[in-house]
Amino acid sequence: MKIAIASDHAGFGLKNRILRYLAEKKVEALDLGTDGRDSVDYPDFACEVAESVSMGKTDRGILICGTGIGMSIAANKFPGVRAALCHNALTAEASRRHNDANILVLGERVLDEEAAIQIVRIWLETEFEAGRHQRRLDKIRAIEGAHSNRLSSPGC
Repeated sequence: MKIAIASDHAGFGLKNRILRYLAEKKVEALDLGTDGRDSVDYPDFACEVAESVSMGKTDRGILICGTGIGMSIAANKFPGVRAALCHNALTAEASRRHNDANILVLGERVLDEEAAIQIVRIWLETEFEAGRHQRRLDKIRAIEGAHSNRLSSPGC
């Protein structure tokens, strides 16, 4: 599995901790920035990860900002992206099991490091259940397709 990961300045510390965790677990990670605590705009980094997942360059993605809200909003503008903002083990598991989330979004200001790593672990280990959940994802894809002709293709 190949994971694209990025953060803004507010998520930089947690991003580095997650990168270490992924390396320990031998998960291939593509670090798409940012490279420090200097103020940057989160949509730029959400765009990089979401485009990577949307285009199939990476299997999944992880985004981190202060609360995770902005990253979630930006990432979900891309076709085929199902970015889920998770705050605990339950939301991480449900995002994969029921929604087949392909981008995990975290907030460094709202999670402690131990909880964040637990969320990442569960999110990586949980499989999509399909079944009745697949029918719901198909409906989401249909909505996305119906509205895609009105939207210009997002670009980074």
